[in-house]
Amino acid sequence: MSDQQLTVALVHGAFADSSSWTGVIERLQKNGVQVTAIANPLRGIAIDSAYVASELGQISGRVLAVSHSYGGAVISNAATNAKNVVGLVYVAAFAPDDGERLGEVTAGSKDSVLNSALVPHQYPAGSGTGTEFSIAPSKTHEAFAADLSDAQAAVIAAIQRPIADLAFSEPSGPPAWKSLPSWAVVATGDKAAGTDVVRSMAERAGATITEVEGSHVIMISQAQAVTDVIETAIANVR
Repeated sequence: MSDQQLTVALVHGAFADSSSWTGVIERLQKNGVQVTAIANPLRGIAIDSAYVASELGQISGRVLAVSHSYGGAVISNAATNAKNVVGLVYVAAFAPDDGERLGEVTAGSKDSVLNSALVPHQYPAGSGTGTEFSIAPSKTHEAFAADLSDAQAAVIAAIQRPIADLAFSEPSGPPAWKSLPSWAVVATGDKAAGTDVVRSMAERAGATITEVEGSHVIMISQAQAVTDVIETAIANVR
């Protein structure tokens, strides 16, 4: 499959970096798909969305924006201001509506156990300090990557990037899913974002939903299934 006028832009979520997309990238490139992975700052909805929107807008040609986890909230905002984005793919990802705060939404999840696994840290922010969160290493396997081995989960715990509390407390803006076609991969065992939250957001967005057995990190554990959905979206936005 090849489409020289379209680029797949992958945006990672919290506690992660672009390497989480490695298996998906390898499969897309093997099939001739142009793909790039954008580093998500993880500093808050406003900052992250502005940065990713700038990156998306500088890609030549049309873009299919693909997100994982918190990255879904980022592309929902960023793609509103990046006029070359023609479709959205949510992989175990949030798709918030205008004014929603992720902290409030996830607090109502019956499936997520992530809040009990988070550890707060302080970091310098302007003239003061800010708060960011990481996952307690001992809880990474259960809360984040249950379908990976203990060894794989330990690596994820070691390389994770903390996320600022503004990501959960800032209100989201007008979402791009109201004007763009979208697809969603829902992990049936998602204890981080919460299967219930991800599914309900995908349904509200009118996304074409594919349910996949796995944990929150299905782009790692089920890379082929995720790639298949991305390629379906490519075929539909041509």
